[in-house]
Amino acid sequence: MDDRNDAYRIGWWENNLEALDRELARMAMLCRVRILEPGVIDRLIQGDDSVCAADNPIAFRKLHDLLLMHFAVRQKSADALGQQQTAAIERHVVERLKKSFPELATDWPRA
Repeated sequence: MDDRNDAYRIGWWENNLEALDRELARMAMLCRVRILEPGVIDRLIQGDDSVCAADNPIAFRKLHDLLLMHFAVRQKSADALGQQQTAAIERHVVERLKKSFPELATDWPRA
């Protein structure tokens, strides 16, 4: 496979993960959850809404479902590109999200 084809495939997976993760970030903001904190994602997947500083059941359900979808897409990306390339894409996406949504890494005041 040539470099141009490789770049296209990597870009395609990156764009898809970024769009998914951008919506994840929006839902995390609506729920006021510090999704980047260690252990929070595991608790969200388990359905633990106590990590949220805002009561928003609709956004929480969507956040939960998007997390499950993220892991499914991530696995498909790893199958297509390899773990190392997928990890590099994820680091890039997380850094961009931190810049776009700095609130995700801050403390939410309890309502």
